[in-house]
Amino acid sequence: MTVTATSDSSKVSYDPITLSLFSNRFMSIAEAMGRSLQQTSISTNIKERLDYSCAVFSPSGDLVANAPFVPVHLGSMSWSVKYQLKLHGAGLKPGDVLLTNSPSAGGSHLPDLTIITPCFDSTDSSKIIFFTASRGHHSDIGGILPGSMPPTSTALYEEGAEIRSLKIVSAGIYNGDQVRQALVDEPAKYPGCSGCRNFRDVESDLKAQVAANHKGSELLRALVEEYGLGTVHEYMEHIRNNAEQAVRGMLKEAVKKAGTKVLSAVDYLDDGSPICIKITIDPTTGSAEVDFEGTGPELRGNLNAPICVVHAAVIYCMRAMIGEDIPLNAGCLAPLDIKIPEGCLLSPSPVAAVCGGNVMTSQRITDVVLRAFEACSASQGCCNNLTFGAGGKDPETGEVVEGWGYYETIAGGSGAGEGWNGTSGVHTHMTNTRITDPEILERRYPVILREFRFREGSGGAGAFKGGDGCVRSLQFLQPLSVSILSERRARAPYGLRGGKEGAMGRNLWVKHAEKRSINIGGKGTMNFGAGDMLVLETPGGGGWGTPNQVGNGSEVPNTIGGQGCGWEARGSIADRARVDF
Repeated sequence: MTVTATSDSSKVSYDPITLSLFSNRFMSIAEAMGRSLQQTSISTNIKERLDYSCAVFSPSGDLVANAPFVPVHLGSMSWSVKYQLKLHGAGLKPGDVLLTNSPSAGGSHLPDLTIITPCFDSTDSSKIIFFTASRGHHSDIGGILPGSMPPTSTALYEEGAEIRSLKIVSAGIYNGDQVRQALVDEPAKYPGCSGCRNFRDVESDLKAQVAANHKGSELLRALVEEYGLGTVHEYMEHIRNNAEQAVRGMLKEAVKKAGTKVLSAVDYLDDGSPICIKITIDPTTGSAEVDFEGTGPELRGNLNAPICVVHAAVIYCMRAMIGEDIPLNAGCLAPLDIKIPEGCLLSPSPVAAVCGGNVMTSQRITDVVLRAFEACSASQGCCNNLTFGAGGKDPETGEVVEGWGYYETIAGGSGAGEGWNGTSGVHTHMTNTRITDPEILERRYPVILREFRFREGSGGAGAFKGGDGCVRSLQFLQPLSVSILSERRARAPYGLRGGKEGAMGRNLWVKHAEKRSINIGGKGTMNFGAGDMLVLETPGGGGWGTPNQVGNGSEVPNTIGGQGCGWEARGSIADRARVDF
């Protein structure tokens, strides 16, 4: 049996069984890359928290397929691949591997180091047939604070090393000296900044990424040997076209459901900066213009989001609203014309600070897109980024002390929707990491986990309830620099159709010696003393529908899955894409 897929320009026939086979083969290759990376890495960030993504790309740099990793990575990595392809072009040779993290080169934020490997045809060493890429969040790459996620950064250099393009491997030879210079020497040249505080761990994880990419390349060559390059590339294109048609169909249905072809919404960051969207859908073709006109100007702080992060959030939402089992790929963006005003916080200048834009503003973009479609109520809208550590360059003597940095994101409540309650204590939308196990956290770092539980009652009321946030209390055993970068501390996650807002988050510094608690706000860096505690109360999700409309919702099964206290889950709109793409 063959199926004819009709696009705007052509008709293409394919075998649906073979299409499904190739979709799963490509995804299994990405999964194998991810397993290799986790098994060979040493940092808690990658081995324990799974803050990494692996994917397969076409010879032109378009995303082909991936496993269920981190959505903000997956939707933006294509920009990095295309930038390197444009920069190096025919200069790439077998055995070359590239390292990049610059927002100007498709990076999300600086701690996310991307390794890109061109996969050459085994019969023609000048022909690139695929790219494999992996992106991992590294615990420290320099900057003004341990952890390289400074909540008060106002310039990109304060957030650590910026690398537009570096051949970490050239013709099979590892360029260790260049890597050290880029991660240790260069960022330390800026005022108040240090180089990478634990280079050995970062270097080891980078080598693990190189190995993971190599694993993917070998599996791709085996696939080509089995089916032939022509067939593999043909079905790669069919997969893309299938995703495009699925998005077009979803957009057409959205017009019918809403009764209008223009959808709009606005939401705000805690500082009041608006993020506006207007989606104009062509009900005939299923094409759409996604316009962010009205979004606030570039920020002095670090909640600016690179353009690639905006595209990642939009592609995630499109994939999440499709009720079909298809991989997330470049086809999901094909029907969309995304317009971003120049100079706004979603199109910042190359020197702007962006570390919070990747983890925080991406969540707000997701909230705005889903609000325009009325797909579900807002989830917690925050990653609750916590960093602490020690070491680096002494600001008075200039002496460099080897140190370390720890980073984690903390789960909250997911939003409810029409027919389901939200889920408590999960990572939602643009993140898909898990929390470090208590035993590993306490063994590796000078900290005691005093409490980690659901924050009862923080989910918004409604016919279907929003999920509850969490309470996480950490006591520090030695003086440390502690930083928190969070949102939804001043503006609550919205409910829809009469549903109530979720509770806002709160961050408390409990001073041991003075026996008092201080609300430290959403963003800040503090010098904690031995015995001091940090208590984080994460936001809940918004409710859906008027309370008591169908009872209090407690009898409705929880159908949103997510990542937080656990790992694998299946879910509804709020995180369907995280599981299935």
